Formats: sequence, structure tokens, C-alpha cells
Amino acid sequence: MKSSISLKILLFVVGLIGFSIGIALLFFPIAFEASANIHLNKNDFSLLSEIRASGGTLIAFGTVIILGAFKSSMTKTSLQTAILLYFAYGFSRLYSIIIDGMPSQTILNAAISEIAIGIICSLFYFKNKE
Repeated sequence: MKSSISLKILLFVVGLIGFSIGIALLFFPIAFEASANIHLNKNDFSLLSEIRASGGTLIAFGTVIILGAFKSSMTKTSLQTAILLYFAYGFSRLYSIIIDGMPSQTILNAAISEIAIGIICSLFYFKNKE
């Protein structure tokens, strides 16, 4: 896979987004979710565990994506990871809208952003594919 400066910047930025959200979910889930008007009970240990687990997952995937910005042998894997990660989140949110109803504007914006990032990463993938 060809690795351009713009591709490296893309991988760094989208990896950093995933990594940062992962940090927020793992270490500050109540405050982070409150920013989307989601109010968690600090005594709901099962729900907090589920949220923190997704935070750890985002940290791991964000790290893999960021590595592709610095290590050429990881570029293809990082870009594929970004495509899967962002489309999975975005389309899962769309499914939830269909099944559960319209979420807050913050969550809706997240869904739009995730799908947009997935599309941008896909365009880079097909443009730079060897």
C-alpha cells in the first residue's frame, strides 16, 4: 500500500479520535456520557463495566490505527481497522435509530461523523491500494 503524507495524517487523526474517546470511556465514563446527555448511575457496576470495556477496545484499535501513521508495514492493516471500526460504530447507531428511535443530537452527530470517517478511510484505501 502506498503511504502518502495525507494518509499518515488521516491515520494519526482518526486513530487519535478513537484512542481519546477510549480514554474518556475507560477512565471517565460518567462524565463523558453526561456530555451526550446520558446519565449513568455510579452504582450500576454492570453497565459501567460494559462502557469501560468498549473504552479499552477503542484504545487498542486507536493504537493500531495510529501505528500505521508511523510504520509503513502497518499502514494497510491500520486503514482497514479504521474502516471497520468507524463503519461498525456508525451503522450500529443507524440500526439503533431504526429500532429504538432518535437519540440526542450529540449521538446523531457521532453517527454521521463515524460514517463520514469510514467513507473517507475507504476512499483512501481504494486510492492507495496496490
